[in-house]
Amino acid sequence: MLRHSAFLLCAISAFAQNNVVIDNEHVRVLKVVSDPGTRTRMHDHKMNRVMIYLQPGGQDFEWQDGKRSSIKWKAGEPLWSPAAGMHIAVNKSPAPVTIMEIELKNKGTSAKAGSSPLDPVRVDPKRYKVEFENDQVRVVRVKLPGKQSIPMHEHATFRVTTNITPQDFVVTSADGKATPVKRAAGEAAWGTPSKHKEENLSADPFEAIMVELK
Repeated sequence: MLRHSAFLLCAISAFAQNNVVIDNEHVRVLKVVSDPGTRTRMHDHKMNRVMIYLQPGGQDFEWQDGKRSSIKWKAGEPLWSPAAGMHIAVNKSPAPVTIMEIELKNKGTSAKAGSSPLDPVRVDPKRYKVEFENDQVRVVRVKLPGKQSIPMHEHATFRVTTNITPQDFVVTSADGKATPVKRAAGEAAWGTPSKHKEENLSADPFEAIMVELK
């Protein structure tokens, strides 16, 4: 079932720290750190987005037509943020919040994420679970316990993966080439179509949110 937030987290302001971490023909990904009490200028969003919140928090909204609204989110929660009109947002979180904002530049195609027989959700449904899906994206939560592995699977589309926890993997491609992958919590990576298996070298569990593009 689609988890839909009609009200966006709006972190772009003079008081937020914004870094563009990925920018290509498909997406622009911002890593935003917003302090408690941050109040944005009046602004709008012309592109649909997926928002990934790395800490728990909440926000109040003041819309141009005078309406008010609010949202709350959990740590590690992804939400759909459709394009929206002019508004101001106030960060009501008790501590600084880091957000990955994935702006979608394309409308999406008829191609369906998950169509491959080796789709990871089919191959390993205990570790890959769909959070929500629509015409532009399929958003999947990945959880892999320490010292365990995921069998050979295929990512058929482009994707953005945001680490909720640190990553210490070895990724082995279909041709047998093994590549170490180490990333920090809160790091986002761009992925192209590929077929591989993965092993968690750490004793700690791994968790990430994968946004697959259509």
